[in-house]
Amino acid sequence: MVTAAPEIRTTAGIVRGSWEHAVAVFRGIPYAQPPFGALRFQPPAPVRPWDGIRNALRFGPPVPQSSAPDGYDCLTLNVWSPDPGASSLPVLVSIHGGAYLHGTSANPHLDGATLARTGAVVVSMNYRMGVEGFAHITGAPDNRGILDQIAALRWVRENAAGFGGDPDNVTVFGQSAGAGCIAALLAMPSAAGLFRRAITQSIPGTYFSPALAGAVSTVIGAEIGAQPTIEEFAEIHPQKLITATETVLRKMPAYIDTWGPITSTPTPFSPVVDGDLLPQAPWPALAGGAARNIDLLIGHTRDEYRLLARRFGEVTEEQATESLDRLAGGLGGVAAYREGYPDATPAQLFEIGNADWLMRMPTLHLAEAHRGSCWVYELCWSFNADGASHSLDVLLLMGTLDLANVRDSAGVAGADEAVRLGEQMRLDWLAFATGNPNWPRYDPAGRATRIYTGRPTTGPYPEESSRRIWQNHKFDVLDLQ
Repeated sequence: MVTAAPEIRTTAGIVRGSWEHAVAVFRGIPYAQPPFGALRFQPPAPVRPWDGIRNALRFGPPVPQSSAPDGYDCLTLNVWSPDPGASSLPVLVSIHGGAYLHGTSANPHLDGATLARTGAVVVSMNYRMGVEGFAHITGAPDNRGILDQIAALRWVRENAAGFGGDPDNVTVFGQSAGAGCIAALLAMPSAAGLFRRAITQSIPGTYFSPALAGAVSTVIGAEIGAQPTIEEFAEIHPQKLITATETVLRKMPAYIDTWGPITSTPTPFSPVVDGDLLPQAPWPALAGGAARNIDLLIGHTRDEYRLLARRFGEVTEEQATESLDRLAGGLGGVAAYREGYPDATPAQLFEIGNADWLMRMPTLHLAEAHRGSCWVYELCWSFNADGASHSLDVLLLMGTLDLANVRDSAGVAGADEAVRLGEQMRLDWLAFATGNPNWPRYDPAGRATRIYTGRPTTGPYPEESSRRIWQNHKFDVLDLQ
């Protein structure tokens, strides 16, 4: 039995973790200096080395957000390793979601232990979000949260071997905003060479022009009487900027004529296509050959927008028509959806159309744009009225779905099915991280897709009606209307 606390020498110093259920766990390892003071709104600065042994037993504080506005030493990461003495375990690096607004690697639903026990070193990180990480600020670099992720990936490159991982076999994986960041990383020259494979789950199709991002920042600044410049924003406490952002988020529907369809999303932020760090949106970048040497596993859930749709109450025929004509007007709008889904109610059409615009079709089109090896999946399994909802695939993958909740809704058989499905997804993710997830590659002709139900199968992409509606659309940068 292993009893001694594991100690690993990193490039900045020695860290001491703990053994938990046969996994060595290291929490709260700094990968960059706190991004405050003179470093606020700047690229992440290299972490300062330390003497002696640093305990890595607790998660680092969250980056500033509504639930934790005062996080300081927040640019930290965590490592789970089933065998620090190994030399060639695949490395899986998790980038959490959260609408580019909130989230933390300390979220118990994102615990990496179960995934690590399948035979991989698992790493998760905090990165700047909200105004701190994604607002367009004059005098500051855009996409600071993604710059944090690049710094964390460089740390992994330099230190993975000490935890039993293979630095030449790194797979990044993330869901929702995390997937959006990974899609951006695929198009970023500065991220080249930091990972070999990527798994993107439910990519949001929102990448902003500097003009759109700047308009959002101007409105946020106006809430507190400030211009969105580095000189003025750096003098404002993060809490005030968070509060201003929340106010603007509530007001977003009023900006629909200038900000466009982003006003129906739950966030005013997205990666900024600045022409420098992020030269292009992911779809044209991959179609042009970017990341062709990166293997890609990409997918979404069937009912991506169901939970978000509840914000709108009982959707009327008029609301569905207005929404679908705005989102897909050039593709036939609501008429195309009525033809593609003749039995759907207005509420169902509204949900399907918004899911297509925000996540399902951006995901599919990125797979079709990729010039390297690519595999596609869709989660269709569900256990309650929420359906195969946004984030359900993450809970299954990480083994953190509340099985008591599943039993209450779907009985013991449903809970057993959830356990089996989660185990299969972990095996498939690990197989991908070592070369091939054991189903055919995706191509625009055959469209082979792993379909996760109670009994996973492989077949043509399931959402054929939506695919046909969107087949000629070109996802790209969103700009002011």
